[in-house]
Amino acid sequence: MRRFTRDHLTAVLMLLPSLIFLAIFVYGFIGQTVYFSLTDWGRDPAQALAVRPERAFVGFDNYVRLFTGLLESRFRQDLVNLVFFTVFFIGGSLGLGLALAMLLDRGVAGEAFFRTVFLYPFALSFVVTGTVWRWMLQPQGGVNLLPTYLGLPPGEFEWITSRQQVWRFDWNLVPSITALLVAAVLLAIGWRAWRDLRRGRAVSFLTVGIALGAWALAGGPGVELLPFPERHGFNLALIGIVVAAVWQMSGYTMALYLASLRGIPEELREAARVDGASGFQVYRHVVFPLLGPITLSAMIILGHISLKIFDLVWSMAGPDLATTSVPALLMYIRAFRANQFADGAAIAVVLLLIVATVIVPYLWTSLRGEVRR
Repeated sequence: MRRFTRDHLTAVLMLLPSLIFLAIFVYGFIGQTVYFSLTDWGRDPAQALAVRPERAFVGFDNYVRLFTGLLESRFRQDLVNLVFFTVFFIGGSLGLGLALAMLLDRGVAGEAFFRTVFLYPFALSFVVTGTVWRWMLQPQGGVNLLPTYLGLPPGEFEWITSRQQVWRFDWNLVPSITALLVAAVLLAIGWRAWRDLRRGRAVSFLTVGIALGAWALAGGPGVELLPFPERHGFNLALIGIVVAAVWQMSGYTMALYLASLRGIPEELREAARVDGASGFQVYRHVVFPLLGPITLSAMIILGHISLKIFDLVWSMAGPDLATTSVPALLMYIRAFRANQFADGAAIAVVLLLIVATVIVPYLWTSLRGEVRR
């Protein structure tokens, strides 16, 4: 049994202030927000800003209303906007960052200059980026005027003001879509376990994934969230937001990928070439697999940023443009404009849970790997 020494006491005393502040100002306020989301604070305007407001406990009524209430279609569209923004933002940042890193890895002339130019947008705040790109994406100016320099008519794309939607679906299909996504994740985990020769674990994940996927395709949960179809889709106005976000963060992913590419021993590439691998095959079978861990880390970081996006959307489109709205903006409007604090807290908790589903598995896997080493 290890003895509690003076060094242990010193370490505890040094960490204690941070732990206390963390418990109060992070987890304490999270707990308070969760509690407020389970009340009716703000439904009575007379009690919203009272010194001692009367708050009745209503359980999960606020959450049920957000996902199934007839008047909460904006929140549901904001969630859809957030999902599409996250997918295109992560995909664009990773793809462009990897392409730039591969070009710089070839030792082009002026590499230091180009590396600085590509990384510079990352040093800007989203407010600055949003302001600049708002000017550039004005329907009557900016990039729409570029064709005129070639003698062509100006562009007519409405960018952040467009109200057109594509890839529309019925909100009542969300339970089935969620079940299919979970099934896909289970199948991916099972396939990876099968490749790692952990056959018992692989069979379990594959069996559950196939069963869940078949169940979802056959009709799924059969839950009607709304008594009528409610169509949601990808608002084309988000394209401008995605372009601005990718422009800012692609330099960051470029730096991550470039550092990883420089860390791959040249002997591995030479060995692959000696075995007859082409340039594409070297990247496919040697380079890209070694970039897997850094890709996962970049996806987690970018996903964390995108799920909480607020300032870029605010500075580019403002808080009242529903076509580009995201849950963080709606949370601000409900809590600090309409004084509906319970609704704002409920939206905040939903965002917290979404972020947790991305961050917690990554941290759990990372900590397990450190313990094993």
